Amino acid sequence: MITVTFNCSGNLICGFEISGHSGFSEEGSDIVCAAVSSAVYFAANTITEILHINADVTENDGFMRLSLSKREAENSAVVLDGLRLHLTALSEQYTKYIKVKNSEV
Repeated sequence: MITVTFNCSGNLICGFEISGHSGFSEEGSDIVCAAVSSAVYFAANTITEILHINADVTENDGFMRLSLSKREAENSAVVLDGLRLHLTALSEQYTKYIKVKNSEV
């Protein structure tokens, strides 16, 4: 299962952590993993490469963490709100494979 945790300060998302593999299908043909990976990389790259916001990003096989200061989070809010909306919709469609939660920081 893929677990997504959005780290929040009130209504502001200050980062996220994603870990695991969906197990929906074999590696290379897993549409759930592909959808989540694509969305997460799109958000991280938009924040760091397009908006030029300094984010602390760590990634490894089946894991990504992105952390922002409060000011940086305010400047990234639209991207992170969109990511949470997208991943929440996917989790509602694939309830056995994705879990989305919020954590207050």
